[in-house]
Amino acid sequence: MRIAPVTALKALIWVLCLLPLARLAWFAQSGGLGANPIEFVIRSLGSWTLTFLLATLSITPLRRLTGWNALVRVRRLLGLFAFFYAVLHFFAYVGLDQFFDLWAIIADIAKRPYVTIGFAALMLLLPLAATSTAAMQRRLGGRRWQRLHRLVYVIGVAGVVHYWWLVKKDITQPALYALILLVLLAARWWWRARRQSPAGVI
Repeated sequence: MRIAPVTALKALIWVLCLLPLARLAWFAQSGGLGANPIEFVIRSLGSWTLTFLLATLSITPLRRLTGWNALVRVRRLLGLFAFFYAVLHFFAYVGLDQFFDLWAIIADIAKRPYVTIGFAALMLLLPLAATSTAAMQRRLGGRRWQRLHRLVYVIGVAGVVHYWWLVKKDITQPALYALILLVLLAARWWWRARRQSPAGVI
């Protein structure tokens, strides 16, 4: 029985997206989480959230550059994995760092700007995850659905700022995420400007 290329690609995406979680589980049982295991887990989950978010945003540019339209079929899967890791990141913070202390969590969100913007990004991800299905796309209508899902760019910016404000000193990794996001936003602007230009050029 021959496996369709898109099905094989989705299966590969599933495996690759679950590898970071398997890695964390391996480190946890082998004592590889370092001197501050709670910080390691929370930051690792946050980093992978941003990685999958940027991977989701890269699908359209890659499709345009390669002409491989099948890439669009895995965009929703990548987006849902970004949401999945964002939820794990949040609950690791809530459970491991704050011990489910509701008032301490509320105070932390209000007091620390990087927590505030990170929480806002998670809240913006919720409606995108809830409307990710084809049925919800039909229900909202293509144009309204597209407008809603453009929030992913705002979420990307918020996620990078959240990480940047968190690390404070060594900004190498958040700066790399910021650069990738800037390139993706610039590509989106370029193609949109070309499409709106009467002559097709800028």
